[in-house]
Amino acid sequence: MNCIIVDDDDQIRLLMEVLIKETDFLHLVQNCSTAVEASNVLLKEKIDLIFLDVMMPGMSGMEFLKTLEGEKPLIIMMTGKKEYAAEAFEFDVCDFMVKPISHARFLKAVSKAKKINDKKETLVTKDNFFVKFNSILVKLNTSDIIMIEALADYIAVHTEKQKYIVHSTMKDVLKKLPKNDFVRVHNSYIVRVDRISSIEGNNLFINQQIIPVSRSKQKDLMHRIELL
Repeated sequence: MNCIIVDDDDQIRLLMEVLIKETDFLHLVQNCSTAVEASNVLLKEKIDLIFLDVMMPGMSGMEFLKTLEGEKPLIIMMTGKKEYAAEAFEFDVCDFMVKPISHARFLKAVSKAKKINDKKETLVTKDNFFVKFNSILVKLNTSDIIMIEALADYIAVHTEKQKYIVHSTMKDVLKKLPKNDFVRVHNSYIVRVDRISSIEGNNLFINQQIIPVSRSKQKDLMHRIELL
């Protein structure tokens, strides 16, 4: 699960970063000190889980929750004051952790989030979708897609026979793809896992094409491939 930390306390962010790195099913995308910074991350990345502090300068955690629209990530709230719990659950948050956060309490919260996320993923898996290409709506089977490349305000969807240039974002197309079959390896590339022929250093190869793998995505990629 791709996650971010949003807390103005440096020590809490450091603790949460350590706990996340020790949890195999979590991948930390970014450590944010403000809600505004977190909002910018959500515009660029598909985030499954947010660890959100209640009280922050500028924009509080509660105010940040009110800005979220559409399909929202799961939220685990964090605070030093228990009295905020009732208000937090009005926003349908996944869990509420009171600081100081113990490892046991953290594991209980993220395990609950994983169960919810796994159930949600099984419901949204799709095997095809339509794209507008040369003024025609074309149905693409996800099994035919090799990779997807970002091109400014457009994306290039690569299949064996055709490359489709579509006006969309990487974040939007990722929502339409079966999560078990595809992985984002770079801000500019999504690839089909079973089409990867080899991985060397910070690059992977599909049909002899070299595709860069960003450092922040390497852990997620390693979790998605089968290692002997």
